Amino acid sequence: MVVEKINTAFGHYNYNTSINSSNAVSHAGNVSTNSAPVTIQPSFSGLFPVFGNNNNQNINLRTQLTTKEEKNEYNTICSQLDRNTRKVVDTLLKNGVLLNNNSADKSTVLDNLYKIATQPRATGLCNNGILRDTVATIAYPFLITQQFGDIPANYRQQALAAAANNPTNNSPDVRQASENIDVVHSGTCVAASTEFKLAKQMPAEFARFAQELSSPKLSVTKKIELDNLADNTLNGVWLLNAFEIPYQLTDYNNAILTFAPDKNAILRAQIQTTNKDPDERTPLDVLMQSTFMQIGSQQSYDSLIDKRGGKFNQNDKGLIEFEKTFTESVVFDKNILSVTYQTVDENAKLVGYETDFDTMKKHLLTALDRGENVIIGYTQTNADNVIVNGHEITIVGYKKAKDGKLTFICNDTDDGISRPIEYSEDYLLPKIHHAALPKDIVENDLNIVPNWVEGINMYKEMKKQVPQTPYMQPAA
Repeated sequence: MVVEKINTAFGHYNYNTSINSSNAVSHAGNVSTNSAPVTIQPSFSGLFPVFGNNNNQNINLRTQLTTKEEKNEYNTICSQLDRNTRKVVDTLLKNGVLLNNNSADKSTVLDNLYKIATQPRATGLCNNGILRDTVATIAYPFLITQQFGDIPANYRQQALAAAANNPTNNSPDVRQASENIDVVHSGTCVAASTEFKLAKQMPAEFARFAQELSSPKLSVTKKIELDNLADNTLNGVWLLNAFEIPYQLTDYNNAILTFAPDKNAILRAQIQTTNKDPDERTPLDVLMQSTFMQIGSQQSYDSLIDKRGGKFNQNDKGLIEFEKTFTESVVFDKNILSVTYQTVDENAKLVGYETDFDTMKKHLLTALDRGENVIIGYTQTNADNVIVNGHEITIVGYKKAKDGKLTFICNDTDDGISRPIEYSEDYLLPKIHHAALPKDIVENDLNIVPNWVEGINMYKEMKKQVPQTPYMQPAA
């Protein structure tokens, strides 16, 4: 019953459809889709991540190539790009992004672009294509979308056969119905928001992910600290086992994790390499979003039908809050809490809030002023205040009017708009169900039950109802 109640109350996080911009405008009346302030507006001079102002990342900007190796890498990359993309690379250099090394192995954006340009890519992927997509996404992350592409006739039988042979598809109806591979409403908004945050906040790490995920090994490794996952090592290890993440412990508090897209993602990526239409996902988007869906869904996602299995969610679309928090924690190796602000009853009715809006604003602004991009889940209710839908977006900044009112600058990967959108605080704050925030920002303001404790308790209740397998060993 516990699992049923959780999926009933929070089923709106399994995004079969998303709240589109026209709905937001009609409900709010004062929502703007104009471009954001000058630091992030979509003009050539504002395309790039800014390491200053509200982004206090203590990064030492380097804007000049100083070694023979760097100059060789730069020239090699530019030799494979068209004139316009070369200009973008040059601007990345001048803005300090190209030589940024905020990656797990301290490799720079330049280092990883060079590997993409010169080393083999996975079967069916193109060096120049992945290189161009990586440059474009780092330069302007608002290009990221969760819109699936169609499957052309020459790929259709191959796609149907691959989907039918995926053991995570438990229903013969799912395996046999061809309409399941024609994804209209994607459930990858959590994954796409994670991709966006990684590209905007950690461009070197994004480039490293892009390089390794598109390589023949189709995987990327990440060293994390277990105390960023849980309050003790045993619970951290339990989480890795529960989410079925391949890992190797290096000592009592560190582990090397391996992330990979699902086995059908490469076919989706190959299709997008040769048949991408405007406003559809790039091959790089496919690989990134599949990888993050795999992390959150306990390795049960299928890119061909955009559905998942897994032990924590009875709905086959999207990721629930517990899964989202785990994904963000391991990808960014940070102690992140998903703070729930709305009070929802067992019938999915919004009945109140866990804190006042001023406290909510303080949490968001503190994170934004640190340079954090905040991924939030927001809800849509009917006339009876029952939640009928939900969506995941990212808050990237804010503006304050003369009267003190805030406008939040956001990114939505499912609105068909490749630029920032703006929501007034009066519209957005009441709709925020949860926000992913650093633990130290919120721990003194709310009576928070750590997400992992809730997840562990949920799993302990669930395992009474299903056979236990060897890897399902809950922490004490």
